[in-house]
Amino acid sequence: MLKNKPKNTLRLAKFLAQAGVSSRRKAEELILAGLVKIGGNIVKDVTTNVLASQNNITVKGQPVILEEKVYYLLNKPRGYICSVTDPHNDQTVIKLLPKEPRVVPVGRLDMDSSGLLLLTNDGDLTYQLTHPKFEVKKTYVATVNKKLDRKVVLMLKKGIYLSEGLAQADRVRILNDYALEIVIHQGWNRQIRRMLGELGYHVELLTRIAEGKLKLGNLASGQYKKLKLEGIL
Repeated sequence: MLKNKPKNTLRLAKFLAQAGVSSRRKAEELILAGLVKIGGNIVKDVTTNVLASQNNITVKGQPVILEEKVYYLLNKPRGYICSVTDPHNDQTVIKLLPKEPRVVPVGRLDMDSSGLLLLTNDGDLTYQLTHPKFEVKKTYVATVNKKLDRKVVLMLKKGIYLSEGLAQADRVRILNDYALEIVIHQGWNRQIRRMLGELGYHVELLTRIAEGKLKLGNLASGQYKKLKLEGIL
């Protein structure tokens, strides 16, 4: 007869993912590579279970503790970068949030863009929102430097070749002569700016207003609010 799994335990890889070390798959690779220790002993068995309160686990010699999971929805201002630290720029999005527990941005917004940015210490959630196979849709409003041709809608939906391949918008809606709403799921580096650039437009303002189920709403620039996991997925 199989014994019941003790309460408050979880697989080691899941523990590491929830601690924000990496995705669960990457955590399994770290375990198999012998880079994870429990009580000073190397553990290579990915089926190992640990307590949620375990405090003697290290990865590459660094202690790992499972903190309370937090989820922040930030309205990122222009001029801030999506990094935890940067020696060349002190204006990181982390400076706009509480110091503890440590969180990281889910995906990126370039320095000149603003809007919805999720930050968390939940590695599993980060994986689900950023891995291309999940195709999480993101909605942006782009303001350009000259009057929009109505044909731009068809061209963006048909697709534009960038260095990574064919970049296609899922939906496009012109808001006025100089602004459009565009939905994408690919999320390549500066994708919307580059797509519109190929069509002869310079993006002057770019704001992300939605991602998956999340909406920016009337959250003020530079402000954040705390979310619950069930409201994200």
